[in-house]
Amino acid sequence: MSMSDAAAEVGLSLVGGYGALGAGVFDEMKDGDGVVREGWRGFSDQLEGMGGEVLDRRWRQGQRMLADNGVTYNVYDDPRGMDRPWELDPVPMILSAGEWAGIEAGLIQRARLLNAVCGDLYGPQRLLTEKKIPAELILGHPNFLRPCHGLAVPRGQYVTVYAADLARSPDGQWWVLNDRAQAPSGAGYAIENRLVVSRTMSGAFRACRVTRLARFFSRLRDSLRSMSPRTGENPRVVLLTPGPFNETFFEHAYFARYLGFTLAQGDDLTVRDDKVFLKTLGGLRRVDVILRRLDDSFCDPLELRGDSAIGVPGLLQAVWAGHVTIANALGSGVLETPGLMPFTAGLCKSLLGEEQKLPSVATWWCGQPKELAYVEEHLDELVIKPAYPGAPAPGLGGLAIDAVFGDALGETERAEMVGRLRERPEAYVAQESVDISTGPAWRDGRLVPRHVMVRAYVAATDEGYIVMPGGLTRVSSGADSRVTSMQKGGGSKDTWVLSEGPVSSFSLVQADASGRVTLLANDSFDLSSRIADNLFWLGRNLERSEGLVRLLRAIVSRMTDETASGESPELSKLLEALDSVTYYEPEEGELASSPERRVMGVLFDAEASFGLPEALSRVRRLAAIARDRISVDAWRILSQLVREYQEASPTDLGGVVSMDRLTEVLGLLNRMLITLAAFTGLGTESMLRNQGWRFLDMGRRLERTMSTVGLLRLLTVSPDKNEGPVFDALLEVMASAMSYRQRYLAVPTALPTIDMLLLDETNPRSAAYQLAAIAEHLDQLPREHQVCGRRGEDQLLVLRMLTGLQLADPGRLAGFNDEDVRDALAFELAGLFAQLPALSDSITRQFLSHNVMATRLGQVEQGVLPAEPEQDEHEGDGR
Repeated sequence: MSMSDAAAEVGLSLVGGYGALGAGVFDEMKDGDGVVREGWRGFSDQLEGMGGEVLDRRWRQGQRMLADNGVTYNVYDDPRGMDRPWELDPVPMILSAGEWAGIEAGLIQRARLLNAVCGDLYGPQRLLTEKKIPAELILGHPNFLRPCHGLAVPRGQYVTVYAADLARSPDGQWWVLNDRAQAPSGAGYAIENRLVVSRTMSGAFRACRVTRLARFFSRLRDSLRSMSPRTGENPRVVLLTPGPFNETFFEHAYFARYLGFTLAQGDDLTVRDDKVFLKTLGGLRRVDVILRRLDDSFCDPLELRGDSAIGVPGLLQAVWAGHVTIANALGSGVLETPGLMPFTAGLCKSLLGEEQKLPSVATWWCGQPKELAYVEEHLDELVIKPAYPGAPAPGLGGLAIDAVFGDALGETERAEMVGRLRERPEAYVAQESVDISTGPAWRDGRLVPRHVMVRAYVAATDEGYIVMPGGLTRVSSGADSRVTSMQKGGGSKDTWVLSEGPVSSFSLVQADASGRVTLLANDSFDLSSRIADNLFWLGRNLERSEGLVRLLRAIVSRMTDETASGESPELSKLLEALDSVTYYEPEEGELASSPERRVMGVLFDAEASFGLPEALSRVRRLAAIARDRISVDAWRILSQLVREYQEASPTDLGGVVSMDRLTEVLGLLNRMLITLAAFTGLGTESMLRNQGWRFLDMGRRLERTMSTVGLLRLLTVSPDKNEGPVFDALLEVMASAMSYRQRYLAVPTALPTIDMLLLDETNPRSAAYQLAAIAEHLDQLPREHQVCGRRGEDQLLVLRMLTGLQLADPGRLAGFNDEDVRDALAFELAGLFAQLPALSDSITRQFLSHNVMATRLGQVEQGVLPAEPEQDEHEGDGR
């Protein structure tokens, strides 16, 4: 019996069966008497009408949406790595309009305050000289960037995007637990949460009149564009990401796409003449504004952090010259120290002349003797945190520390903690340990209480700061856990701010009320070389995956063909081809004598080099890296393909492979071919016919040419006596069997088969067709340094191969020499086989040479390259 069935048996409704943790903890949905709070009543009525069974079914659809959309969060110690799914709870966090108005006013005031503090610290530093902030706290902070002191920031806007982690104490008061003023993350996940929850609970969403998020992001986008140092031009804004191994890379790509900005890594940008440029296939393109998701010290290896491999050398000099604007301003990371929190109330009065509206949780900076003594005495009631988040903690061998709950320390651990506090008191803060509020979460068919924390977002505009009506709510993994961190197993919720009136239907894709028109742009030459490289290799691995599936299907279909008399004469040839294209070397013994085991190994063995698991893994990895260039529908198809393949993968590859199992495998291969065809068709049909599409298509066509040439060499140069079945299998693998039958109405023979697969430019599967398409793509690519009228090395190579095929005599290629070998065909194929890798290398040198992803892809997937530094860690200590 499920928990929901048990609740129904004792007469409890879905909401009625929900019980808060009890005294000492504020529950968001129910008061101390178990009565549903006013702001939650509309939603609770919707839940009751829906029932647990319907909610469960709908949420399974929601989880499928998350998987199809590829929403991930990279946890570094998780073996799933970049494939770890995003954890989302279907029950939202709900805040009434009146309550949110108070929070909103407090957040705007806090953003103004921190912006003013940052301006003083990098300017006159009166706060330090007047001792309103301890100088030791700031000047000892590794994120206080001395090279940025005195740097003029346009409009005095140091903090463009600000986020605060909010939690409610048992008395119902909201407190700020953390300030995020450097490169706050999570807003993109908040958008995705909203899309999924609003679709799976559309009735409740409409009935509750939830305030929409789009207007906030529209104004943020306009604000960033207005920060351009150049006037009168359509500004180029890029989102600077650490790269695909960062924990929130999904969000970086999603956010860039949502706002319509270019996603760039450090090596996509270069500084010339104190200006920042995006490296594109069409040359260097001036960058005006950088929205960074990179810790500020990593942004410039020349002047800030010399060991950074993910920054832009010379970036700070370009900022000093006033030729580029960075949001948030370099150096704003100093504001994230919790050591500032004891001073915010006084700073609010002195800088803004106002009382603080949204208080910080009680905090003690241990760099002051009186505060240190208090912390030592009341350690059991406090949470110890580093004053410099992310910096190495003293006494821990250079390691950073997470929040340490004093009441969880044993006697020895307590003594060690006190020793570290006394050794470097300025490096630590202590905060009051508060049991934060709980909200309902959907677990195992019922509502249960879980601790919640809200990350709210603020953005600067020309008219002042605005607040996103909602945010990213994080939820603890268990009722007894005080940690809501995503890295520590926590989950997330959508955050609903209810509207007192009609809800605006504004969408980010609609024209604004002023009637302003965005200048039309042609991004044909704005593709970065890195993205072009990833798309090129995505195309190659897509084609390789499809070719392997087609070859495996041809083999398995013959293994399971009960109508065949004895072993198919072409089966041994197909197995030989499989061993060749996968570089498989069967060992002596059972494995070598079992074709079925060899097929299963290529199909499912993740340890096998050049097998299907490796090819699909690369497809998913490269698609994830270039996902801002791939349509949502195409990504869903890819997710479906990977999910179905993983569900069908056996846990044990040993033992005898039964006929039933082979029949199941054949069904899987058929479905995979359909899905791959859907991805290729929908993915390319939804792409602009720009340089990105050209590189994706070139990769596919180059790989298909290599596959065609390789199979022809293996299966046609030195044939067996009975060639018909081999040619039939070859045409099947090359997806040309139906075309052959329509044209010749006869059993396949050598001459028409070789002509159709090698020379026929009307056959979209022939080698000649692929080379003609590649030649056309190369002719359309920009060549900045090429002498006018002269072809490049890559163009000459493909022209030489295509011309050779166009001049070839099919009858001569199909003929035998005295040793029954097609020597003319062997010579032609050998030439192609040697020139095709040279063509790939030439394309790489011409357009893609600065990127290492393709050449080191195998190393990356094995974890050889180091992960980028963790930034804005999504941590919440859940006090």
